Amino acid sequence: MAVVIALDAGTTGVRAIAVEEGGGLVASRYREFQQYFPRPGWVEHDPDEIWQAVAATLADVLAAVDQPVATIGITNQRETTIVWDRRSGRPLHRAIVWQDRRTASICESLEADGHLDLVRNRTGLVLDPYFSATKLAWLFGEGGLSAGPHVAFGTVDCWLIWCLTGGASHITDPTNASRTLLFDIKQLKWDPELAELFGVPVSVLPGLGPSSGRLGQTVAGVVEGLAAGVPISGVAGDQQAALFGQGCFRPGMTKNTYGTGSFVLMNVGAECPEPVDGLLTTVAWSLSAPAEIAYALEGAIFVTGAAVQWLRDGLGLIDDAAEIGPLAASVTDSGGAYLVPALTGLGSPWWDPHARGTWVGVTRGVGRAHLARAVVDAMAYQTRDVVDTMTKASGQPLTELRVDGGASVMNLLLQIQSDLLGVPVVRSAVSDTTAMGAAFLAGLAEGVWGSLDEISDIWTADAMVEPAGDRTLTDFAYNGWRRAVDRSFGWAPAATREKG
Repeated sequence: MAVVIALDAGTTGVRAIAVEEGGGLVASRYREFQQYFPRPGWVEHDPDEIWQAVAATLADVLAAVDQPVATIGITNQRETTIVWDRRSGRPLHRAIVWQDRRTASICESLEADGHLDLVRNRTGLVLDPYFSATKLAWLFGEGGLSAGPHVAFGTVDCWLIWCLTGGASHITDPTNASRTLLFDIKQLKWDPELAELFGVPVSVLPGLGPSSGRLGQTVAGVVEGLAAGVPISGVAGDQQAALFGQGCFRPGMTKNTYGTGSFVLMNVGAECPEPVDGLLTTVAWSLSAPAEIAYALEGAIFVTGAAVQWLRDGLGLIDDAAEIGPLAASVTDSGGAYLVPALTGLGSPWWDPHARGTWVGVTRGVGRAHLARAVVDAMAYQTRDVVDTMTKASGQPLTELRVDGGASVMNLLLQIQSDLLGVPVVRSAVSDTTAMGAAFLAGLAEGVWGSLDEISDIWTADAMVEPAGDRTLTDFAYNGWRRAVDRSFGWAPAATREKG
């Protein structure tokens, strides 16, 4: 029986998994790669180091399984921008990561010049450094790169397909394209007017293929143990892949992934909704057989798990990320302390690139455990900010929230989240739902799974947490959170927008 391989190229590391037809995990390998911070607010990766991590984990998984490989699926950190030379295949600059804020002034200038409505209506996005187009504008401007005929742009999925196919395929899918500010999500094509607005030559853009359907084939010799001719048949940005991996196939179904950041996505069906203040509209997936498109509303929270890393690496309050849950659970609350983790600005529903991390309510009675609790609380508070905006905009009340990601192992977080939202929070039995989504997309295209219903039957829950009955204390604490958020707005000196 053949297996499906999924490659999950995340923000801090790469995971490769092998999945059998019943949805069981046959093998899994993980490897981190270097993070670069050249200046405050700048975040970069080395594209070669990403590829080396992919090649190493893929080779390890291939060595661990003795079944043939039916297909490969790819999921990836989105918006991260890579530019390389088509002739040599060499990167021309470090990848500019989605967290990077260096293009805030470009976004402000474009908004001041009245371009926001065009961008919102065509792309479903906002003018924010988060997305790829302003990163490209910087590379072709201050970055000193020339946009010549041999220059190729891609998000991380596109870069990996290029590497796996030996440069034969320069292609992406609509889920990743819809995160660039260059893609018309209603027409499902690159938009020349937007490309001109951002100073991006159309010639650097990749081709477009489906999220589930053949996008290329592997070549021999690029990864140890990988045969030639294996189809690459599933591609989706990490959050859309998690939505698919969570089996959220019906409109109204919603998931949250607690990763480096947190991303709430609600399936809103086949019709593209009008722009919603505070939220993004994105392509959830496109299927080739049967032909199907789905859209999602998204709330992008920039820092959740990254705040745990900061406690570990920046402040030294913990030695290992796994300590955060038990430490936070050792106290009944945060002692009145709040952390607004706007370490790279605030995303949904505020969209303030000049907000900065803020501690408030700290007294001498607040200790290490209370600070850890404030970090966990902030994950849940930020999610409520987004869900409240999302349910109001969609007109669809939330009935449950499906969750995944590293922090979802904390039962404390799930209980806090359920209490704040007033609905059950359901944790997937498979923690790697992002990778599973990529596997499902690829396997669906190649007939490993015959339908969405068959994939739904595979999905199972690990835990369901019910909300507490009395919300008085929960709502009081949440009101304090909103006051804390107000104090984080516009902290960086370049801020010009009024927040309140």
